[in-house]
Amino acid sequence: MHRFCHLLCACLGLAAPRLGAAVDFNRDVRPLLSDRCFACHGPDAAKRQAGLRLDSLEGATAELKSGKRAIVPGKPQLSELVARIHAEDPKDTMPPAKLNRPLAAAERAMLERWIAEGGVYAKHWAFVAPQSHAPPAVDNAAWPQDDLDRFVLAKLEQQHLAPNPQADRPSLLRRISFVLTGLPPTPDQIAAFVADASPDAYANQLDGLLASPRFGERMALDWLDLARFADTYGYQSDKPCFVWPWRDWVINAFNRNLPYDQFLTWQVAGDLLPHATQEQRLATTFNRLHRQTEEGGSIEQEFHQEYISDRVHTVGTAFLGLTLECCKCHDHKYDPLPQRDYYSLCAMFGQIDESGLTPYSIATTAPEPSMRLLEPAQEAELQKRQAALEAATAAAQATLASRDGAFEAWLAATPALSPPTPSDHLTLDAVVDGKLPNQIANAAPATVSGGQLLPVAGAVNGAMQFDGDTVLQLDGVNGLTRHQPLTISLWLFSPDKKLRAVILHSGPALFS
Repeated sequence: MHRFCHLLCACLGLAAPRLGAAVDFNRDVRPLLSDRCFACHGPDAAKRQAGLRLDSLEGATAELKSGKRAIVPGKPQLSELVARIHAEDPKDTMPPAKLNRPLAAAERAMLERWIAEGGVYAKHWAFVAPQSHAPPAVDNAAWPQDDLDRFVLAKLEQQHLAPNPQADRPSLLRRISFVLTGLPPTPDQIAAFVADASPDAYANQLDGLLASPRFGERMALDWLDLARFADTYGYQSDKPCFVWPWRDWVINAFNRNLPYDQFLTWQVAGDLLPHATQEQRLATTFNRLHRQTEEGGSIEQEFHQEYISDRVHTVGTAFLGLTLECCKCHDHKYDPLPQRDYYSLCAMFGQIDESGLTPYSIATTAPEPSMRLLEPAQEAELQKRQAALEAATAAAQATLASRDGAFEAWLAATPALSPPTPSDHLTLDAVVDGKLPNQIANAAPATVSGGQLLPVAGAVNGAMQFDGDTVLQLDGVNGLTRHQPLTISLWLFSPDKKLRAVILHSGPALFS
């Protein structure tokens, strides 16, 4: 992953081809066509005009209704595109004046030269695998210290520029410290570097910065922004979301130089890998960093679809360098991305069993799907106990099978146990000052907010109708944890089928 940063730096400078060099479609031509032509003559079939498509060789060389061809490879004098970019009549000139982005003389010459050289098309750069190139020859052969320097110097010499003088040591250390850790060097570090006369002094400083825990924190900062990491859910009351273990995983991944293919694969589909580890499943939190809402009146399926779209957009930006948002409504106007592909990705990223709404008032629990994180020792102990449980279960099943139904006979002959006395007993037949009286002495009442108490034929002790915003709060039930046995009995009726619903949960008090 360290080399990934250098790759980005090497690809930043794009310029016109050297004199005598062939025109490069992706570098020189595609940006012009995309900026001036593709909106009307690009991938989006619904918006394409005059039957002309310029984003592909087949479309650009096809015969038009007029009998002409926009591009005749090798023959700019026969190409309608050349005629139109040089036309003086406003009705014929392209791009049209209303676009307010006319081609400069150098740009028109570039397009004409490209056609003269054969009008060669190339795949979009985002879909072309990077290739290794031999370092270019340079005039000042003494300046480069490595192959990357040769690429940089070749570009400078092409622009008739010379490199800046070498920075003094304090400045150099300050620069690399900010780049790699985001922090300035200490006075002691600067003094030691200035005093170090060894030929490996600079390399040793780099190694030390790369080994610092601050390196992972600095590198993770950009990735957290790209992955839309936040400590809260982003809607309305903006509750805290507990995804910081994923943040720590990202920092650790940079610090141990996790290979880039694993860094991406684990985050997109780590849980689908064979025998996925806890770390690989944790990495998929990347797919769960979208905003989530609990706002009353929100339509669950609508927000579920918004979350799916968010995942698709983020993967397009983070992994493909493409803006997939356009394809949500139509074929992309500038890139070869059909709307069908967008919704194919939605189908894949929609295979997450989540609700469009987070459970109301739960401030201490992550909404499903969630995972329980274990320390290594705890995970080993859990596996040990799980194996023991499975062995005991198998043994018990074998024993029961050998007794030919003796257990079932014993169970049938055992008298039924009497149910324990309830700790709370609430009847929905009256509300006094916003409280439901408790039928158990010295037990707290329940608080009612919203809902209606309705007489229901056949219902015992009344009934309550919930409308989505109703709250029935059991104030007297406090201090419960998942380790304590608890039984709650409710009579519920739903007029429709619900794929998921939160019936009962523990959480902070809503009313005082």
